[in-house]
Amino acid sequence: MGCGCEKDGLSDKQKEVLAAMDKCDGPCGSKDIAAAIDKESKQVSCQITALKKKGFVDSPVRCKYAITSEGKAALKA
Repeated sequence: MGCGCEKDGLSDKQKEVLAAMDKCDGPCGSKDIAAAIDKESKQVSCQITALKKKGFVDSPVRCKYAITSEGKAALKA
């Protein structure tokens, strides 16, 4: 789909979002991630939603996101 919401594996867009989140010093907002990878905030939010369903992203604070240990492992795979 246009969202890159594949059930297995990571799309290139999802890898890009995870890589940007991995560089954050703690939870970051979708606008921060979007600015870091030069994408629209709406596109990034869609990827974050898919990544949360896979367990690769957590939301420890409202509207802030962090990569999980599973997400870091998937990024290295």
